[in-house]
Amino acid sequence: MAHAERLGPAIVSGFMQKLQEPKTPYISPGRFSKVLGIQVSSLAKMTGVHRNTLRKPSSERLQGRFREMAKVITAAAELAGDLDKAIYWFMNEPISDYDHKTAAELVAEGHSEAVLRYLQALEIGASG
Repeated sequence: MAHAERLGPAIVSGFMQKLQEPKTPYISPGRFSKVLGIQVSSLAKMTGVHRNTLRKPSSERLQGRFREMAKVITAAAELAGDLDKAIYWFMNEPISDYDHKTAAELVAEGHSEAVLRYLQALEIGASG
């Protein structure tokens, strides 16, 4: 992922607002799946919850997984300077340091902190 200009807080905030379940403080499963370009059933697998759990967006486990995914995507977007590129990277690009798994696969396995450290190392390498 190439380093670019930092995204402004408004872009990251706009991304998070796009994910919000209307009139609630929760991330919407339907909106998140649409942003990622995947079926809701695939989002359930990615978050490690039963698909019926997605009908209850207030589930703390579900919201925690969504926040982890959003944190990785926004960190990648800040590094890439583009939200769409970050989402593409999150979903599709294999990371050689982690057995060529994608960031989405790693986050699904509970390794969001490792992905964030990887992005931080890329940022340090790009700026250092």
